[in-house]
Amino acid sequence: MTYKKRFLRITHLLFVVLLLVQLLPDQSVKEVFTGSLIAFAVALEVVTVAASFFIKKEESLSLLLDIVGFIFVVLTIWSLATAKFNILNDLLFPAPGKVIAQFAEDRSKIWTNIRSSIGITVKGFLLAVVAAVPLGLFIGWSARIGSAASYITKFFSSIPPIVYIPYGIALLPTFRSVSVFVIFLATFWPVFAGTMSGVLGVDKRIIDSAKVLNVSKPGMLFSVILPASLQQIFLGCNQGLSVSFILLTSAEMIGARDGMGYYVKYYSDFGDYTRTITGLLVIGFVVIAVTFLFNKLQNHLLRWKR
Repeated sequence: MTYKKRFLRITHLLFVVLLLVQLLPDQSVKEVFTGSLIAFAVALEVVTVAASFFIKKEESLSLLLDIVGFIFVVLTIWSLATAKFNILNDLLFPAPGKVIAQFAEDRSKIWTNIRSSIGITVKGFLLAVVAAVPLGLFIGWSARIGSAASYITKFFSSIPPIVYIPYGIALLPTFRSVSVFVIFLATFWPVFAGTMSGVLGVDKRIIDSAKVLNVSKPGMLFSVILPASLQQIFLGCNQGLSVSFILLTSAEMIGARDGMGYYVKYYSDFGDYTRTITGLLVIGFVVIAVTFLFNKLQNHLLRWKR
């Protein structure tokens, strides 16, 4: 790529606009922490410029610059609507610099809650995948049983897993185990349905070719049908992962003593909307990061399909 394509992009102009906006006088009666916002914007710009040196694919660089540019636009509008013109209620909608400063102040507490939330999600998700994929393979192997099981799956998957929380609290020893149970239910049915759909959709010519080669039943399931069904399995995993974070946050807001859902609920009860918005933004970034890593894993495992 040329120098112009790497560095003369609108994203850097948006960064300059954000800095110029900070020169306007503040009209908010509360402290807006403009320095924290400027420090964050400068750090993000430095990282973006540094990444521009090393990213080789133009598509990847454009994606990065588009995301960073969007962040600069949001921060600019947010700053104008709060600190600079005081259009929004500064109690409910704190200035971006204040949220950034709050994140820096609570970073250890937030990191502890992130680890708790991710730990619960990973446990429930892995348990569901380990149970759903083999079961989906065996049931989907029979077209007759698979067709009947698909209706049963639709019935159970239509029931929100969060309604099982009262039963989980009554039967399980800790609220953390209840949360794992809820994540398990949220992930199991999409993965199970995706696996069965993948098995039922395998090209019959592939199966017939394997039979001609006298492939054993275990070999047929795990060496032929499983790889052919991976795309549908990952589709179910993606659905389960997305729902898992939504339900985990809801479950943590009900009765947990840690996790990002608890963090948001605890401070919203006290009217601390700076920490509430901080928690909401952290949850969004965590979900994006986990989804990004999962998609990378999916692309790596399915690279042979390209």
